[in-house]
Amino acid sequence: MPFANIKVPEAALSGAQKEEIVQRVTDMFAHYFSEAARPHTMVLIEEVKDGGYGRAGEVFRIPEGHRAAD
Repeated sequence: MPFANIKVPEAALSGAQKEEIVQRVTDMFAHYFSEAARPHTMVLIEEVKDGGYGRAGEVFRIPEGHRAAD
């Protein structure tokens, strides 16, 4: 079973954007592994709380104006 685990900052994506990611990743797996993989494909989008991740030693926080509206 193909499985994708995508981690994104909390509130960075709208519900529609997450739905599109699930569809596109599923399409990609079906393209590479054949259509037989489609019904068994799992895509998990995990939202990480603001301030719960970082890069290069710096904690990352999303500016208020960059949050997705659902």
